[in-house]
Amino acid sequence: MLPKPRKRFGQHFLTDRHYLSRIVSTIDPKPGDNMVEIGPGPGALTDELAKHVKPLHVIEVDRDLAAALRARYDPSRVTVHEADVLEFDFSSLPTPLRVVGNLPYNISSPILFQVAAFAEHVVDAVFMLQREVVERMVADPDSAEYGRLSVMLQYRFAMDLAVKVPPGAFTPPPKVDSAVVWMRPLGASRLRAKDEALFARVVAAAFSQRRKTLRNALKPLGMSEAFERAGIDLQRRGETLGVAEFVALADAASG
Repeated sequence: MLPKPRKRFGQHFLTDRHYLSRIVSTIDPKPGDNMVEIGPGPGALTDELAKHVKPLHVIEVDRDLAAALRARYDPSRVTVHEADVLEFDFSSLPTPLRVVGNLPYNISSPILFQVAAFAEHVVDAVFMLQREVVERMVADPDSAEYGRLSVMLQYRFAMDLAVKVPPGAFTPPPKVDSAVVWMRPLGASRLRAKDEALFARVVAAAFSQRRKTLRNALKPLGMSEAFERAGIDLQRRGETLGVAEFVALADAASG
């Protein structure tokens, strides 16, 4: 019997065995993987992962669900961390790390940025998210879905929309469609901005008002002459630039 989902935790439990199987196939867990599952809930995905991975780490904020998971699994097979994932120290886990989970939709973006900050220690990440968010993550430049989230994640990861999941696969059904994204860090040889904090500011400013040209959107940063040196037409809108062009803008301004 499923526990009663709690709205404050944004809980929607995956109960459809067909989609569960497809997600496990996407993850492709192997013995020896260092793996952590975010938001295991009642343990449907946990059951499947624990057949292959030992020990499997899980992070659950709901104390009742965490207690049920501890009672259900041998601690040598599943290690339960009762914690808010946004406050969890991923560096406490063995690396290189595989990160998976059905993310709470109300805090999915902060979790994605948290994992991105830890990307150099991650093998890959497989997340269930609101489909609209996944489509933004994998979007190409000059598309309606492309934005700050696209650039900041594509700067660190190669990503694919792996599985589309309808509301009926969950209990209770969410009001939106879901999707599974597969994220792989680009590695040590990836393109890097000289000043990553400035890169993030440039990207944020470029998308602050989508209809503005780069010249106008970036004006509050006070580096107009430096941006001119990037060799990018500042009459373009930010949504037309690829990751490499944003890096070029930031590098031109970083000196």
